[in-house]
Amino acid sequence: MELIDLLPAAQPLHVAGIAFISALLVILYRGLSNPVAKVPGPWYTVWTEAAFKYHSIKGPIVRIAPDKVFVADPAGVRQIHSIKGEYPKSSWYASPFFENVFSTTSVALHRRYRKLLSGPMSETSLKAMLPQIDSKVRLAVQRMGEEMYTRGAADISKWWMFMTTDVIGELSFGESFRMLEYGEYIRDLESTGRYIALSTVFPILNVILPFIPVPQISSAFTARGRLRPYAIQSLQRHQDLVEKETADAKPTLFSKMYKAGEDESLTTDEIILHAQLYIAAGSDTTAATLTYLVWSVCRDANVKRQLVEELKTLSDDFTDGDLKGLPYLNQVIEEALRLWAAVPTGLPRVVPEGGATFGKHWLPSGAVVLTQAYSLHRNAHAFPQPETFDPSRWEKPTVAMKDCFMPFGGGSRVCLGLHLAYIELRLATARFFRTFPNATVSSIEGMSDEDMKQDLYFIMSPKGHRCLIQAS
Repeated sequence: MELIDLLPAAQPLHVAGIAFISALLVILYRGLSNPVAKVPGPWYTVWTEAAFKYHSIKGPIVRIAPDKVFVADPAGVRQIHSIKGEYPKSSWYASPFFENVFSTTSVALHRRYRKLLSGPMSETSLKAMLPQIDSKVRLAVQRMGEEMYTRGAADISKWWMFMTTDVIGELSFGESFRMLEYGEYIRDLESTGRYIALSTVFPILNVILPFIPVPQISSAFTARGRLRPYAIQSLQRHQDLVEKETADAKPTLFSKMYKAGEDESLTTDEIILHAQLYIAAGSDTTAATLTYLVWSVCRDANVKRQLVEELKTLSDDFTDGDLKGLPYLNQVIEEALRLWAAVPTGLPRVVPEGGATFGKHWLPSGAVVLTQAYSLHRNAHAFPQPETFDPSRWEKPTVAMKDCFMPFGGGSRVCLGLHLAYIELRLATARFFRTFPNATVSSIEGMSDEDMKQDLYFIMSPKGHRCLIQAS
């Protein structure tokens, strides 16, 4: 009698047990035979991808999963994020339905997208859009003042979010979402932003979301569908204005593409896709860093005094160009980006053909290496007392500090929106503290430091989802 003939008579539990043990043996063998297993790390990560708290990483090179290694060594980070781009993004970013400049794992497609999109996002091109940006900053500070008067404190987290969303909306579509004017979230936009942020990080959601019977999840999916017609109509209206060369045609991040040749432009679908990406990537991120910046300054009387004194040297009609020349303002911004980088999570890349060596550890081709700002920015060698908000450390930044500083990623995949982020950070910080030089953290409505503990997901945010600041 063949062994297979005995199986139908065997107890189901026995069959399941045999299958489980066989699968376990395969997993154990693969885990132990993988060269990555020799990298230091918790014993269980040889076989399972365990949850990992970034701030508890010990050592510069740590295994966190069977084929994944976190690299917090500055030399290793430079190696991974070289301009040559030899370490492509991992399949973690890949989407089954669409690709954008952030998610694509294709080096060629990324190169095409970046060539077309980087020009409008350059510091030079953004100068033409400064009036639009500054008008939103002014309005945000004005609305904060109104809320301080009626409520006793303003939720700066909310108003910075409205501001950054209105800015990127106007720069993408030619008109803002008017969140600052209405003082409330546009629910479809809020849901869509969350959906795009999550699906960009976890592309499999694009496949399974329509079938998940959870109202909050399904509503996010349908909201994205409702936003698309709005995006098409807004872009078409602005394109018509550009082509007619009317005075109402404000410059946007896509203006030049409307009249460009086929090889120098994006398709309509690609423009819509990237406009939506910009909203997701350009709102929560800068708003979160701005929130923590203001909160940190308001908690330190000495830092606030130095910043306010420097801002007093500005004329009433100051420009962003003037702000670039203020040393302490820019030190405050760099320190905020160090401690409160909006994207603190790991950025996975794939080891190229031939493998690579990090420190004493050789990793095979195909292994995934991750870098992330949270650990690098808390390197005690580069940043003594790393948890202390100390802008003065940037007065004379060391080589080690520069090597460990990557709030916008690095290499050929560095964030496209970094120049826009710096403009918003400079203008918003300057206008806020010139308007509210005695601002302090409020304690009304139970506001406390507990509200400001970080939620460390792909994008960092305060756990309390608020930050109440009062004028004095």
